[in-house]
Amino acid sequence: MQQKLLALPSTKLFTNRDLFLLFVPIVIEQGLEYLVGLADSIMVAHVGESAVSGVSLVDFVMALLISLFAALATGGTVIAGQYMGRKQLEKSREAANQLVWFAGAVSIIIMVIIYLIKPLILNGLFGQITDEVRANANTYLMFTAISIPFLALYNAGAAIFRTMGNAKLPMYIMLAMNIVHAIGNAVLIYGFHFGVEGVAIPTLLSRIAAAAIIITWAFNKKLPLYIKKSFNHKFNWSMINKILGIGVPYGLENGLFNLGRIVVLSLVSSFGTAAIAANAVGGTIVMFEVLPGMAIGFGMTVVISRCIGTGDYEQAKYFTKKIIGIVYAAQVVCCALILALLPSILNVYGLSETATSLTTQIVWWHAVFEVIIWPLAYTLPVTFRASGDAKFPMWVGILSMFCCRIAFAYLFSIYFHMGMFGTWVAMFIDWIVKALIFVRRYLHGKWTKFHAIN
Repeated sequence: MQQKLLALPSTKLFTNRDLFLLFVPIVIEQGLEYLVGLADSIMVAHVGESAVSGVSLVDFVMALLISLFAALATGGTVIAGQYMGRKQLEKSREAANQLVWFAGAVSIIIMVIIYLIKPLILNGLFGQITDEVRANANTYLMFTAISIPFLALYNAGAAIFRTMGNAKLPMYIMLAMNIVHAIGNAVLIYGFHFGVEGVAIPTLLSRIAAAAIIITWAFNKKLPLYIKKSFNHKFNWSMINKILGIGVPYGLENGLFNLGRIVVLSLVSSFGTAAIAANAVGGTIVMFEVLPGMAIGFGMTVVISRCIGTGDYEQAKYFTKKIIGIVYAAQVVCCALILALLPSILNVYGLSETATSLTTQIVWWHAVFEVIIWPLAYTLPVTFRASGDAKFPMWVGILSMFCCRIAFAYLFSIYFHMGMFGTWVAMFIDWIVKALIFVRRYLHGKWTKFHAIN
């Protein structure tokens, strides 16, 4: 399939149509990916609350790994995008190839480590959980850990196509895989009465297929960026270092963010199975509230990195303001829709009355703070990373995680007797602090002094 670069108008690098064709498929793709988690949690609820809890605990670990691969893919997108902005396609292709091979190699090592430390994850990291929850988590982890390399390859492949301006292909792949995944879940759980395995097996198979399809498409030499067919690969450490210059700070930020979530999760686990289930279901539902912002952030990386590659910082500022406005509008609509559908969604889960009440509280308060604060805390730093200023948001994210999210979580939950909801209040404070710092950084313009490529 022949791909074309996004149009480059004489006045603006991206027209409104370009942005629409880039953002909408990514939003749909990410929405379909989130539906996997929603389908898992709804169908596994048929097995019981302990199964929901076990799956959700492992999904927190998988979210940590997915965030690391997404960060690495972001590094590849920034470097390849900046080279494309300079019309240096050979170097852009080299960045794409190095991204895929490096992501594949690192992910295999991570997969092996996960299996080696599985007892530590189940018995130490998750805190005080029942034997039944631990058994379900163990089963789910045994299957889903195999999918780690395929998650990495899919993220790398999707990043390559987005950098070329083709966000539709990853969307179509995710659509097909979600259909297969949903059918597999339904057949194994409702048809063959499988337990957690009924969710784990389709998840694994769909991730393998998604990676295989997107990497196969990326071998097409007619594309502006393509992967070379060769097992005799030589790592270009100079190029990899450029990718890691963006990917490592973002990966550390994401990794510690999700690690902080896991630390907080051990606190949540101490409040009982209902709190774990509410935290899990609420966490799944609110991901749809932030869906537009998260998805558009991937496309924004492409836009801003291309602007920076051409050396046009005025356009980078123009598109930053415009895209943040788009995120605000999209998230208001999305939150309103989620809140309207919330009673019906919770009825499908069939949780206990306590878990349902806690979930409702989480989702409503999350929506309120999200439509006010979230884009400034999470969309704005995309511009920093795309320009090469990746370390600043990393340090802000790390310090805010420990000083706000973790510290206040224990303070509110235990000392102020707010229970599980106190961990969410701590998260809202974390957003506010980061938003204030990032707005100040953007207005001072220091991010315009950084360069990701020479």
